[in-house]
Amino acid sequence: MKARKREEIAEEYRWQLEDIYRNQDDWEQDFQRVKELIEQIGPYQGRVGESASTLKQVLQILNEMQRKTDNLYVYSRMRRDEDNSKAEYQTLFDRAESLSVQCSSAVAFVVPELLSLSREQIKEYEKAEPELAVYAHYFDELFRQKEHILGEKEERLLAMSADLSSASNNIFTMLNNADIKFPTIRDENGQEVELTKGRYGRFMESRDRRVRKEAYEGLYSSYKGLINTLAATLSSSIKRDIFYARARNYPSALHAALDQDNVPVEVYNQLIASVNNHLDSMYRYMKIRKKLLQVDPMYMYDIYVPLVADFDMKVTYEEAKEITLQGLKPLGEEYLSVLRQGYQGRWIDVYENQGKTSGAYSWGTYDTHPYVLMNYDDKLDDLFTLAHEMGHSLHSYYSNLAQPYIYSQYSIFVAEVASTVNESLLIDYLLKNTDNPQEKMYLLNHYLEQFRGTVYRQTMFAEFEKITHERVEAGDALTPENLGELYLELNKKYYGPEVEMDDNICAEWARIPHFYSAFYVYKYATGFSAATAIKQSILEEGQPAVDRYLDFLKSGSSDYPINLLKKAGVDLTTPEPVEKALTYFSKLLDEFEKLAFSAV
Repeated sequence: MKARKREEIAEEYRWQLEDIYRNQDDWEQDFQRVKELIEQIGPYQGRVGESASTLKQVLQILNEMQRKTDNLYVYSRMRRDEDNSKAEYQTLFDRAESLSVQCSSAVAFVVPELLSLSREQIKEYEKAEPELAVYAHYFDELFRQKEHILGEKEERLLAMSADLSSASNNIFTMLNNADIKFPTIRDENGQEVELTKGRYGRFMESRDRRVRKEAYEGLYSSYKGLINTLAATLSSSIKRDIFYARARNYPSALHAALDQDNVPVEVYNQLIASVNNHLDSMYRYMKIRKKLLQVDPMYMYDIYVPLVADFDMKVTYEEAKEITLQGLKPLGEEYLSVLRQGYQGRWIDVYENQGKTSGAYSWGTYDTHPYVLMNYDDKLDDLFTLAHEMGHSLHSYYSNLAQPYIYSQYSIFVAEVASTVNESLLIDYLLKNTDNPQEKMYLLNHYLEQFRGTVYRQTMFAEFEKITHERVEAGDALTPENLGELYLELNKKYYGPEVEMDDNICAEWARIPHFYSAFYVYKYATGFSAATAIKQSILEEGQPAVDRYLDFLKSGSSDYPINLLKKAGVDLTTPEPVEKALTYFSKLLDEFEKLAFSAV
């Protein structure tokens, strides 16, 4: 059974990108308009700070250029993601990416010239031109990072290098979505089935251990066949991070990445330390899993199968939409009405097709509604993915609605909060609405898995990123061998003595797309912790907590993310939210263990 061709999927299950551009001609018109704006902004070089009026004109041109470039880039990328094998979409995306680089190069003079002024002078301009007042936080942010912004020539060179800097990510994307070929395996009925990344998750949850083993070995054999190329690609990506960090005078790539959100490095290190201090709960979970599965030894392909025998929860996409509407009722009718709008308005690209980018994401632009890419496969996990991605989308919807363009893009640091609040409310709803002990165990197991994947596993990824970057910063080389050894040791540390490791897991790093956006994944863990606290306040306080939360969703990047979360009642500069979340995991594990062994 092969993956379907895109045209074989009903239109209602395909996103409507025509809401961005009705046709190619409209896309081309904006493409040409951006080229005109590049020409218009050139004569302002050397004049940015000459008057309040001139500064306003420059920012207006910059604003329009960025908005249209966003539209061009997002549309072409999402078209490519529909089917990575289509050359026309690759070409369209390449053109958008090149234009984006041209824009960055053309406006490279703006920030250095702004920073040649004093903050006091800019405040005077804000008084003279009231339209500049909206940029106050933007100006504050620029001056906060002033020591890391270079001169005009250096900024132009860095902007011109952006096309080259994306090469490692683009190469990985092509290898991972278009070129890599997976073998055929036998499913539970002995039928030959083509292994795909979308089907891999389902196979790993199979009750047939042979199927799990074949899928696991089949997937990693394919990545091992490309391991040298993938090691070189990841190494190049890490070197890119370090190059830009050093160019901008940061002590490390980690400092550079976190400074974009104004997040102290201690937050990252505290997360790793807190999770390392609670690995005993993970070891206990693995011990329970081993006992219930009755496997010895237990391998990595055994750790995803649901632990409740003879119970399988299939959820169709249509059912998932209704369940999420019920589960998210604590967020109020206003939130639910937007959610329905997304379901009815073809925001979502639902099913897997040949050449489609794997996984799931929420994306979009300021000028349109958000979009969601999925590869829905009727698993319980897909229900949670829908709730998760629509959490992102509604965060974007509210930010775009409430904020001017310049503050509409919320920080990545808070990006996982809204998605995880949705997931957390959903699991509470499902648990409260079942009297079936088997179903309750199944749901608890699912949530424990969500926690393991979001907090424990992402923190392991974060530690891997930290170590690999530190090694390259110290002058060491990364090879397939030492990447595999490091990854194996981290797996042993995080999963403990109950899980037998084999050589296949040494290659898992090679298939993780997030490693090409360094120091991103830790935000899943901090976001999960913040969301756990926010969800609890919503259930305990009701409307006042909902109001605080909706205000948070509407805040965009109008303040620093740490401050926005503090206003929502969560302080991530302390270990408390992460520690509380880890304690909550242990409590759920107690409940699951009691149910599991009272039923044996």
